Amino acid sequence: MPKANAFYAQSGGVTPVINASACGVIETAAKHKRHIGKVFAGRNGIIGALREDLIDTSKESKKAIRGLMTTPSGAFGSCRYKLRSLEENRAEYERLIDVFRAHNIRYFFYNGGGDSADTCLKVSQLSQKLGYDLQAIHVPKTIDNDLPVTDNCPGFGSVAKYIAISTREAALDVASMCETSTKVFILEVMGRHAGWIAGAAGLAAEQAGDAPHVILFPEVAFDEARFLAKVQQTVADNGYCVIVASEGAQTADGRFLSDSGLRDAFGHAQLGGVAPMLANLVNSKLGFKYHWAVADYLQRAARHIASQTDVDQAYAVGEAAVEMAIAGKNAVMPTIIRGSGERYRWSIGEAPLNRIANREKKMPKSFISRDGFGITPTARRYFEPLIKGEAYPAYKNGMPVYTTLKKESVPKKLDTDFSI
Repeated sequence: MPKANAFYAQSGGVTPVINASACGVIETAAKHKRHIGKVFAGRNGIIGALREDLIDTSKESKKAIRGLMTTPSGAFGSCRYKLRSLEENRAEYERLIDVFRAHNIRYFFYNGGGDSADTCLKVSQLSQKLGYDLQAIHVPKTIDNDLPVTDNCPGFGSVAKYIAISTREAALDVASMCETSTKVFILEVMGRHAGWIAGAAGLAAEQAGDAPHVILFPEVAFDEARFLAKVQQTVADNGYCVIVASEGAQTADGRFLSDSGLRDAFGHAQLGGVAPMLANLVNSKLGFKYHWAVADYLQRAARHIASQTDVDQAYAVGEAAVEMAIAGKNAVMPTIIRGSGERYRWSIGEAPLNRIANREKKMPKSFISRDGFGITPTARRYFEPLIKGEAYPAYKNGMPVYTTLKKESVPKKLDTDFSI
């Protein structure tokens, strides 16, 4: 009887270290040749499975797979595609099982956030209903750091490092010119409902008066009058004001400041534009000259300045996912457990997917200063270990060297195509 194969796919917005998790899965699977035959990857995420568009990772060299450790983005392609409920579209899930059965795939590793955890759970449930033996393991990934149970999420530490450093560097620029030029600088960062990324910017400040002077969290209702008063006082005290605003900043009634009115594949509001909105507000009400920037894709693609802690943890959850599957676990996710004591330690745990799927972990009140515009010492102690350590890629002619995979397709076995 042929050995069972594995399927790995990347989902949602990518991170500086998601490929390290892919490396963890593929290299660990290779150590278990008695259990796992090949690792197939979905081209462009789960839609690769629906279309039977699989990549044979065994065709890549060991050097190329190892190179994923220092390569950003999704090496196999990701997607924003939400599988509907089993009741709404059972055909999609049955198609997945048909593809898995055709290629003798018995291990399913889905690398993503909360919506991906839900998909992984549903695939596990349907495989059981159909009597198909499948170990479905979710591999955590999200720069938003909003998955529950786990202490933190792979991808967040590197983004936190990028944002903290960018905030400090931009602040030095503004401070040097504020006497005759820009008074207010606004940096817009990602974070729909949770302000973890915005909060990490607080690491840029070492003493009173340091930037960022104002952080806008989704967890704290935006009050225009209080915001403008804070900006005006900060400029009076320091000569300039640096603001870090989460894209998910919202008013007391839950209205996003930057809601474009559009929705993505998961039904989420498409956000973006809070920085220019705030800049115009500051200028019209206070008359200050401003500049603004949007970190956008730069923050989640900045592998050149990744956190070593983040890289290590991203690989570890990929490795653990395979070990859990080999051990017979199903519908679970590797988690990161923070040890006690002053010295930072972490280990890998596990959690059932019904505790992960479609749930969000927000910044706790104890992490946000009493005035709602900064972080507390408790938050700083949480954030600092996650950005530590440098994990620079190799450089050539002044540019980082990133891996490009061959991505050879697996021959199709099904007669029918599937449209999405």
